[in-house]
Amino acid sequence: SLQCLSMPVECTGGCGQSARIKRAKDSRPLCENCFVAAFEQDVHDTIISTNLFTRGEKIALGASGGKDSTVLAYVMKTLNERYDYGLELILLSIDEGIKGYRDDSLQAVERNKIEYALPLMILSYKELYGWTMDDIVTKIGKKNNCTFCGVFRRQALDRGAYRLGASKLLTGHNADDMAETVLMNVLRGDIARLERCTAICTASGGEAQLPRAKPLKFCFEKDIVMYARVKNLDYFYTECIYAPNSYRQFARTFVKRLERTRPRAILDLIRSAENISVKKEVAVPTLGLCTKCGYISSQSLCKACLLLEGLNTGDTTLGVRKKVTKNPEPSNGGGCSTNGGCGCDQDNQTVDF
Repeated sequence: SLQCLSMPVECTGGCGQSARIKRAKDSRPLCENCFVAAFEQDVHDTIISTNLFTRGEKIALGASGGKDSTVLAYVMKTLNERYDYGLELILLSIDEGIKGYRDDSLQAVERNKIEYALPLMILSYKELYGWTMDDIVTKIGKKNNCTFCGVFRRQALDRGAYRLGASKLLTGHNADDMAETVLMNVLRGDIARLERCTAICTASGGEAQLPRAKPLKFCFEKDIVMYARVKNLDYFYTECIYAPNSYRQFARTFVKRLERTRPRAILDLIRSAENISVKKEVAVPTLGLCTKCGYISSQSLCKACLLLEGLNTGDTTLGVRKKVTKNPEPSNGGGCSTNGGCGCDQDNQTVDF
């Protein structure tokens, strides 16, 4: 790993041990124990400083089996016990129906369920929508598949958390994800999403007005990977087979280049968006509820219902094709209900939660 130190250096954590890790967030050389302690303390400080939870809450943890969600589950269980948050934690996984990817990653989630002694609910696209992602790709090809998957997965997570009776849904979005989202919204000129995309907790709406929270908001991706390795966490490594050419991937590459030159650029992008103030005269979408399924939407029908209608009728461009008007109104298209707070890209493709 790029974070490992090759030359002997004293740990800056004050323990007197030799440092073996260079922390990505602030470049501090730390031993493994001090690195773990600093990482967990950062997450705890974020939770406390933002009053993220109320004692007695039931919390759904979005669990994909990837590094971010696995670290999220482990850290939340650890901190909940250490600091007595008084939270009831439940793992929530979505099976998109992608053979050779999601079926394998869900095996990691099943192992986490046993190791962390946490209950698990798994919801599938097939159950909710009547389609798997493999079915959808067979129908439409790979050009717009991330649009379908992102919209469906986001709604599926909300519906799963609602079924569990959760008061919040936690996702594993990290600082890199947030910086990428800020950059994409700047490049698109999407003021509505830019204003809210860095919020640590965003109300999702829909059936339960369910808030989404991101406790790893200020954790660098490299530090998350190192934490998972130091703690020997069991997670799934492979990227989705349908995602390599997404719009987010281009933003991710650019942010990684910025990080190599100046690591603080990631946090600076987040802080910049946090400090943006939108003028009152700037039009933002008015959110209501889908007349068909009751999910939050800026249109009469939400993006998921439009996409499903297209699949079921054979008009696979419905909900995908872009309408061009002389004076377009800003809109989230009925898709991303947090105006970018979920970390999705223009086509609503979500990252590892």
